[in-house]
Amino acid sequence: MSPASTGASTAVGAASPVPASDTTGSDSRMTPGGPGYRRMSLALFLAGVATFALLYSTQALLPLISGEFGVAPSEASWTVAAATGGLALFVLPMSALSERFGRRTVMTASLAVAVTVGLLVPFAPSLGVLVVLRAVQGAALAGLPASATAYLAEEVRPKALVTAIGLFVAGNSVGGMSGRVITGWVAQEWGWRVAVAVIGAIAVACAIAFRLLLPTPRHFTTGSLRPRVLLGTVRDHLANPLLRRLYAIGALFMTVFGGVYTVIGYRLTEAPFGLPQGIIGSIFLVYLVGTVSASTAGRLVGRLGRRGALYLAGGTTAAGLLLSLAPALPLVLLGLVLITAGFFAGHAVASSAVSKTATHGRAQAAALYQSMYYIGSSVGSTVGAMAFHADGWSGTVGVGLLAVVGVVTITVAGTRAARVAARREPVAAH
Repeated sequence: MSPASTGASTAVGAASPVPASDTTGSDSRMTPGGPGYRRMSLALFLAGVATFALLYSTQALLPLISGEFGVAPSEASWTVAAATGGLALFVLPMSALSERFGRRTVMTASLAVAVTVGLLVPFAPSLGVLVVLRAVQGAALAGLPASATAYLAEEVRPKALVTAIGLFVAGNSVGGMSGRVITGWVAQEWGWRVAVAVIGAIAVACAIAFRLLLPTPRHFTTGSLRPRVLLGTVRDHLANPLLRRLYAIGALFMTVFGGVYTVIGYRLTEAPFGLPQGIIGSIFLVYLVGTVSASTAGRLVGRLGRRGALYLAGGTTAAGLLLSLAPALPLVLLGLVLITAGFFAGHAVASSAVSKTATHGRAQAAALYQSMYYIGSSVGSTVGAMAFHADGWSGTVGVGLLAVVGVVTITVAGTRAARVAARREPVAAH
């Protein structure tokens, strides 16, 4: 979809032109079936697994953490919000480091620090220490998301970019799912501390495999670490209406997701369900739906266009939220399936659109998206838990529905902007 057709300008600030090789047979960037593509895909898939497994390692364990430390859900939820908040705060500075020192170097260092902290988390003596460790872990993980999408934008041909980013997002979903399922069953037998230790060990293995598999970048150009240059790039991106809309959409989708999956464990332990911890952890197997929806986002955009795909993702998420209000477990599970499918599809579409729209400072463009995305997660997990404490599951669903309305409203605004731009094009041509 061209910039004109989306309502975006043809450049972001003082953007450099797209190399001619982008549209010729001499393009040396990776493509599906080509050299290095499978290694790259597997490496970033494993990075996504480690990132989400670590980032949300305490989410399925919140009822147990509440019980051990004697705190309410809204207080225990800070073990999730602190991690996502740390990531949101540090993703932009980490993206700047990746412009100077390289995507692979920053991703490797980030994973190394995050897995080290992950091995310390099981020994936290109090909720306060646990929250601090989780915040440090989130800050370390900030080097992954923006650097990964920037790496893909530089090393993968444009036509394969949505699919490549979808695979990375699919790794996120697998990490989120496996982390919660594993912690649920391990915690049921040996407690939450052993559960998060197991996740830390898995993340170590993923980090080592990532470093061994990821191909050396061939199209990276060293950028500047000067604050003035960085701020200028950020200002350029924030001046782009399309990028602003995409950032807001990412935040709102994650508000829904963060709220639902932070609170769902509490709901399922209560009447009329009363499920044990292991079964609650297994509920997160619905993340497999997210793996499929994220990896097929490219085909969805090809059929419906970006805005059509976002409408479908928002509608699917809303339908899932409403269905989850039912007191019957099968309907709740179906609701979670729809919420998960809608979220991951919307996230893959929006994040890939950011990488395609930004023609310079891609790491900063992706970092701004990730920052808003994880701010949405922190807001969703905290506000969702507060709403649950005040009004039960219906309160959490209400927060989610408001966020979906925001997604649809912003997408409608983008549709109108595109129509205005389309009407202006013939006039400009004359």
